[in-house]
Amino acid sequence: MLLGSTGSIGTQALDVIRRNRDRFRVVGLAGGGAQVELLAAQALEFGVDAVAVARASTAQDLQLAFYAEAQRRGWSEGKFALPKILAGPDAAADLAAWPLGENGLVLNGITGSIGLAPTLAALTAGRTLALANKESLVAGGPLVRALAKPGQIVPVDSEHSALAQCLRGGAAAEVRKLILTASGGPFRGRTRAELGGVTVDDALAHPTWSMGPVVTINSATMVNKALEVIEAHELFGLPYEKLDVVVHPQSLVHSMVEFVDGSTLAQVSPPDMRLPIALGLAWPDRVPEAAAAVDWTKAATWTFEPLDDDAFPAVRLAREVGTAGGCLPAIYNAANEECVAAFIAGVLPFTGIVDTVRSVVESAEKAGGQLLDEPGSVEDVLSAERWARSEAVTAVSAVEGSR
Repeated sequence: MLLGSTGSIGTQALDVIRRNRDRFRVVGLAGGGAQVELLAAQALEFGVDAVAVARASTAQDLQLAFYAEAQRRGWSEGKFALPKILAGPDAAADLAAWPLGENGLVLNGITGSIGLAPTLAALTAGRTLALANKESLVAGGPLVRALAKPGQIVPVDSEHSALAQCLRGGAAAEVRKLILTASGGPFRGRTRAELGGVTVDDALAHPTWSMGPVVTINSATMVNKALEVIEAHELFGLPYEKLDVVVHPQSLVHSMVEFVDGSTLAQVSPPDMRLPIALGLAWPDRVPEAAAAVDWTKAATWTFEPLDDDAFPAVRLAREVGTAGGCLPAIYNAANEECVAAFIAGVLPFTGIVDTVRSVVESAEKAGGQLLDEPGSVEDVLSAERWARSEAVTAVSAVEGSR
């Protein structure tokens, strides 16, 4: 079962599956309503049983897209079976709980907090969950933790997949710390003073990865790594003082595990998401030729640098938020999304992104109440996010008014 099939994770997952038809079968897809033609093409290519879309109004468009795709393929009516269409806000969650065989797996590649409900549905149904939806753990960590059985979640993010691989090299009691690597983004080596006047175009010029604008700017502010630290805590259960970040601009070492005897194991591969996706689909087995390996015939230099917490305070703030717990991680994430949008719109300076997120977090700590309690439901998470977005908009307006 593939959720988010029309996005980056989904299309790459289908590429892995396409090359390994003897190993995987796609039972269902959930995709974005804006890409019904692509979703229809995927569904017919892989012969899925069901397709989920978030809006009921999209169902008719999808039905028409099925027929158009069949016609393009030269299939005559009556010679193919249309998938069942699930439509509405609960469709992806319903698909995540769809009856599967003994080795059934759900890959959640949905972006945003709308991926939390399908994550919980998959866990409740007893599915193995290959998880690429970071908001499930950042915003809904306590809810996920309460449902997940040991080994039920397989991480798909490249850093957490790397950690999972390295952790196979020793017992849990032998682990001293987990070390997540960061590319450093386009502003590696700059001081906070030098970051004050950077532009949106500057922030979008990532030296290694090609990603969407929000993720690229999160890389520039180091918020992406901050969220990954929270994810690592939720996935592997280590306290925040045992989670480190190191800057590695070559992006070949995806993360490392340090053991109590002084040994460090690293997972190394060229930056290609098909490798962690393939591992997520087949875990604990590997899929041959999932991605290219490092070319050891070419000379290369790898460098590692400590993170500058003064220039890039996002990770330090995430540790504080994660340690405090409650709904603060969800508030951190939602406030950041609003602040990134404000930066893109030109109403917030680059350094104002994390500064404003901190002010929203501090406001939440002063407000107390449910914001500091662990969420007991998806609605608790969404409510905290709505509060954070409103608070962030107010804070951004104040910054804009003072400029």
